[in-house]
Amino acid sequence: VPADGSHWLSMHEVLNGLRQKGHEIVVVAPEINVHIKPLKNFIMKMYPVSFTQEELNNHYKRSTDIMFEGGSFLERFLKTYQGMKNVSAIFLATCTNLLYNKELVRYLEESKF
Repeated sequence: VPADGSHWLSMHEVLNGLRQKGHEIVVVAPEINVHIKPLKNFIMKMYPVSFTQEELNNHYKRSTDIMFEGGSFLERFLKTYQGMKNVSAIFLATCTNLLYNKELVRYLEESKF
């Protein structure tokens, strides 16, 4: 499952440790993301997604902004709920785009990923 943000930052350290022990590292990531960028320490396989970098950034910004907005508990709860639905839709699109990318899935199958 594609994971960005703090999940990637934590995993990045694990991958560096595995690389130092001689393992070949292949990272599969969406082309549009926040922190997952190609590095010389591993092979990067990226795939296209159905949203833009601006849309992704806006979703994260709105989620953060909601935390600091005023209003009643119910208003803040509903905004937070809607924000979580939006972020979940992006995560679902990311996974769907990965699973329907025939070329990448074929590569993963052939390499026994």
